Amino acid sequence: MSETKESKKPIKGGEFLIRSIETDEIFTPEGYNEEQRMIAQTCLDFIRQEIEPDADKLDAMTEGLMQSKLDKAGELGMLGLSVPEQYGGMGVDFPTSLLATEYLGRGNSFSVAYGAHTGIGTLPILYFGTEDQKQKYIPKLASGEWKAAYCLTEPSSGSDANSGKTKAILSDDGKYYTLNGQKMWITNGGFANVFTVFAKIGDDENLTGFIVDADSEGISLNPEEKKMGIKGSSTRQVFFNNVKVPAENLLGERQGGFKIAVNILNIGRIKLAAGVLGGAKETINYTVQYANEREQFGRSISKYGAIRQKLAEQVIRTFALESATYRAGFDIENLIHKLVEEGMDKQKATLEGIKEYAAECAILKVVGSETLDYVVDEGVQVHGGMGYSAESKVERAYRDSRINRIFEGTNEINRMLTVDMILKKAMKGELDLMGPAQAVAGELMSIPDFDSGSDELFAEEKKYIENFKKAILMVAGSAAQKLMMELAKQQEILINIANMINYTYVAESTLKRVEKMVAAKGEAACQEYIAIVKTYIFDAADYINKQGKDALMGFVEGDELRMMMMGMKRFTKVEAYNTKNARQLIAQKLIDKNEYCFSDALNQ
Repeated sequence: MSETKESKKPIKGGEFLIRSIETDEIFTPEGYNEEQRMIAQTCLDFIRQEIEPDADKLDAMTEGLMQSKLDKAGELGMLGLSVPEQYGGMGVDFPTSLLATEYLGRGNSFSVAYGAHTGIGTLPILYFGTEDQKQKYIPKLASGEWKAAYCLTEPSSGSDANSGKTKAILSDDGKYYTLNGQKMWITNGGFANVFTVFAKIGDDENLTGFIVDADSEGISLNPEEKKMGIKGSSTRQVFFNNVKVPAENLLGERQGGFKIAVNILNIGRIKLAAGVLGGAKETINYTVQYANEREQFGRSISKYGAIRQKLAEQVIRTFALESATYRAGFDIENLIHKLVEEGMDKQKATLEGIKEYAAECAILKVVGSETLDYVVDEGVQVHGGMGYSAESKVERAYRDSRINRIFEGTNEINRMLTVDMILKKAMKGELDLMGPAQAVAGELMSIPDFDSGSDELFAEEKKYIENFKKAILMVAGSAAQKLMMELAKQQEILINIANMINYTYVAESTLKRVEKMVAAKGEAACQEYIAIVKTYIFDAADYINKQGKDALMGFVEGDELRMMMMGMKRFTKVEAYNTKNARQLIAQKLIDKNEYCFSDALNQ
């Protein structure tokens, strides 16, 4: 990376809730170096030259076409970006792999096939396999000679993955397992050479992972699933009927399958955020281009305020997502680097780094998928009737987007996981949440101070974000104290708290990024970016206020509720800000450039 943090200890996962973050602790896409930008450009060129011209053929499931596209991606090294050089990969760092994922995320169904192969298909073997397993499988997966799929979900087990019924029985001589069961929604299932399959051995309580060669006797496939979107990706049911799997193909530890699944899902969540970021930027591109070309009442529709509001909000949410995604990716890389320096194996360090920021990964999965859903929905609206035509790019983007709120754990599950993971860290003593929460409770009895005490550019916004954190601590601390073990069953309250956390994390990430930009380029050159962050924070205040009130009314009553509602009002109070003019400014830049032009790795 071109930027590093040397002085401060890496921030812990979830710690953003209880400590102020300095701008030099935040990585932004503007900090990518030339080599990383070249990788991004290669990925973008691949999408433009190889995927876009054949988008319709891919969606029509033209025989062998998706495999050939993966073959070409393999030839360019794209399938082995995260694979160490010793196994035939490029061994790039985590933020670089995120960057590549963003640009390949513009590839609709291809990006799904790519993500399944390089993520859930390859990484379980890379991170949990024996050295012999890695030597046998990883080089061929990195080159694309072999394609991979991941078999976890079953007809009766989705979010509750450990309830799967697929069974593995060890032979009397201990040489092989006999596998019986059914898996569904298996991406790349129709052409994969290698399956990572999860099953329970005998009467085990927990899953175990297995590496299964797809040409093994006893494996059969259902026809391709008919799906709402991502039509070009292969999605099959896979049946295992007395399939013999060599004992040496057991992956990781016996009953360690759930651990593998959870770790790979954490990686998948932040990678999904990067991928949908690319999809959002691409959708903005053809939305603004259509708005500039389409004329009604004698002028292009991009001149109308209603359209500009939509274009600006697409940009605001996308820029905010980008800020948070690369912030988290760099935090993960910093911890990986630290653990490797202390002597930990790189693969283990990567798992530990991502595990530490599992809550942030869940935040980003939710924010990313919902950002893209917003962008494509408004993209269709700007296109009007043309947006509903299957001939338009935005119609495909709209359909393809919807799966992202289900992939990698539903957004509801991820919201609850965010709060659960942060509270568990507090219970283990890894995060001191109760101390700050008690301090906030004491502050409710004091006279409020709304003066930031400074005339610096973002003094007020910094104060707002610190207050958002206090609102979260007030609600979460009170909920944990009053409901205790019952809190885990109060899903509505957990979701309210998660929504508060999500907006606060993204708001802070965006503010720190823009602060950094202003420091580098000057205030005059960053007016649109200042408008983005001020508008995002202004809107976040109302949203956080509503979520906090809804949560409090679910478990607090009487005088205590009235006091906490006053606290909620205090902690989400913001000064008036003309968001209409701010959005006009943002939209004008987009309209003038006729493409997404808000600073990123390839757009400085």
